Amino acid sequence: MSVEDGVWLNEPVTWRREHGALHVVTDRATDFWRETHYGFTRDTGHFLGVMSVGDFTAQVRVQAQYEDLYDQAGLMVRVSPRQWVKAGIEWSDGLPMISSVLTVDRSDWATAPYGHDPGDFWLRATVAAGVLRLQVSSDGVHWPLMRLCPFPAGPYSVGPMCCTPERAGLRVKFSDFTVGGPMGKALHDLS
Repeated sequence: MSVEDGVWLNEPVTWRREHGALHVVTDRATDFWRETHYGFTRDTGHFLGVMSVGDFTAQVRVQAQYEDLYDQAGLMVRVSPRQWVKAGIEWSDGLPMISSVLTVDRSDWATAPYGHDPGDFWLRATVAAGVLRLQVSSDGVHWPLMRLCPFPAGPYSVGPMCCTPERAGLRVKFSDFTVGGPMGKALHDLS
């Protein structure tokens, strides 16, 4: 499957498909979040999802130039408005952070400084046997573990995600998006 098979949740005003890539410019005040700390629920971020009935591995290359607080782009896996994960680079405290938000009724948020080029990175999500594995790569070859956690049963919608809670205008290019059967690699196999 590819971006051509995707269906928008919160279609942005400005986007296009070109040579197998998806180009998006974020709308103002877009976000995905449920309750924790801030007390509000937002389900307004841009997400182009393809369906996977069973277990899968998805990956995507993300290119963007983050500028403002909470600018973010990456990959989302969604079961429902109350069950999802988003992962990617998010601008926070003046730095590009590798970030993931797991939501099962309420959102958590995990961040860490990203030591590579935040303007060009890869993400991989594998869901198999009720477990989600997120991996990040600076080159599309070496895939360190980012997160491992239980995850609700599908069917799943998976694909590129981007948001700008504080502004509009983040330009993002998503490319090399694929979804297929779960890779089945050992946990510490970083290929």
